[in-house]
Amino acid sequence: MARYRESVCRLCRREGMKLFLKGDRCFKDSCAIEKRNFAPGQHGKDRKSKVVGYGLQLREKQKVKRIYGLVEGQFRNYFEKAERSKGVTGETLLQMLERRLDNAVYRLGFASSRAQGRQLVGHGHVRVNDAKVNIPSYQVKPGDVISIHDKSQKIPTIVNSLEMVGSRGVPTWLELDSTKFAGKVLALPKREDTNLPVQERLIVELYSK
Repeated sequence: MARYRESVCRLCRREGMKLFLKGDRCFKDSCAIEKRNFAPGQHGKDRKSKVVGYGLQLREKQKVKRIYGLVEGQFRNYFEKAERSKGVTGETLLQMLERRLDNAVYRLGFASSRAQGRQLVGHGHVRVNDAKVNIPSYQVKPGDVISIHDKSQKIPTIVNSLEMVGSRGVPTWLELDSTKFAGKVLALPKREDTNLPVQERLIVELYSK
């Protein structure tokens, strides 16, 4: 499966904000944004140019793409599906990204980052309605029960992540039962549930050119 394999901290620095790609490290002083809040590269400190027009649209697209850990082809496919669907294209796009299984695993607190959630799904630790699903892009729907396999419930990364879920919180479209290592999809996610500092309208404008 296609994925970004370089340093993810560089991505946060490029966007000038925390994208929470590194799990617990994003909340510590060792976070790259805390230590070096400027663009990566030899001339990162000197880049003071104002981003407008196409550049602003591009940055919004890159931001969302990197938050969910997608490559360009995958992201464009999601946009095209959202464009063909009923409703507001930008909001539908974010809803589809939120409904990815790896994101739902992260949102429920079984993983400290979406990348870790993707790994748990890919390695077969996650069940949907008691059936193993190892496809990170699987679209969850209302009524689905997402759980961790019995033999995987003692994995330290999962246990540690669940201990931290209280400070991060679980969105209203999901319900967590931490004692059973399971969660339920209550409804489709709404725009306010994504809690992302992005302007999806600019992404729609970018792809509509």
